[in-house]
Amino acid sequence: MHDILIEEKVLAENDRIAGENREFFRHRGVFALNIISSPGAGKTSLIEKAAPYLERAGLKFAVIEGDLATGLDSERVARLGVPVRQITTGKACHLDAHNISHLLGWVEAQKGLKLLIIENVGNMVCPAEYDLGEEMKVTVMSVAEGDDKPLKYPAIFAASKVLVLNKTDLVPHTDFSMERARKNALDINPSLKIFETSCRTGQGIEAMSGFLRSLAAATGG
Repeated sequence: MHDILIEEKVLAENDRIAGENREFFRHRGVFALNIISSPGAGKTSLIEKAAPYLERAGLKFAVIEGDLATGLDSERVARLGVPVRQITTGKACHLDAHNISHLLGWVEAQKGLKLLIIENVGNMVCPAEYDLGEEMKVTVMSVAEGDDKPLKYPAIFAASKVLVLNKTDLVPHTDFSMERARKNALDINPSLKIFETSCRTGQGIEAMSGFLRSLAAATGG
C-alpha cells in the first residue's frame, strides 16, 4: 500500500512539473517530441538521417539525449552541428519532467527554435508513465524486435501518437510481418500514425521528416 502511495505522489509531482514544461514550450512556439524505444531500435540514427531534411527546410531544431551512461549519442548529434544536451540518468531507466526542467534555460537560448526532439532512455516500460511536457510521444520499433511487440508493451503504444517501424531493410532476413505489426499496433491504438523507415536505405525518412516539419510549422508562438 505504501509503495502505491509513494508512486502516486511521484507521478503527481512529475505531472505538475510536466505541465509547467509544456506551458514553457507552447509559449515559445516550440513543438516537443518524446521519442521512446527499446535499446538499439535506431532512435539516434533516425535523428541523424532526418537532420538534413529538416535543415534544408530551414527548420531550427535541437535535441536532448537521455542515456544511463556516456554521451555517445549526443556526440553523434553534435557532429551534425545540431544543438544538443545530454542527460545521464545513472540507474534511472527513463527521463522525467524534472530532468527536462533543468534544461529550459538552454532551450530558451536556442533562438528561433521550432522543434525539440527528446530522445528518452532505451526502455519501453517506464517512459510510458512519465510525461515530460511534450506534445507527442513517438514510439520507434525495429523489425528485429518482432511483430508482437505492441501486444507485449501496450502502454507505450497506447500513449503514443506516432509509431516508426524502423530497420525495414532487415525484413527479408527475419520472420517479421509488417502486416501483423501494423495490425497489432492499431489494435492497441487505432489512431496511430505509422511510418516505415530504414536508416540504411533511406526508406521513409523524407516522409517522416516532412511530418515533423508540419508539426513544427503548425506550432504557434
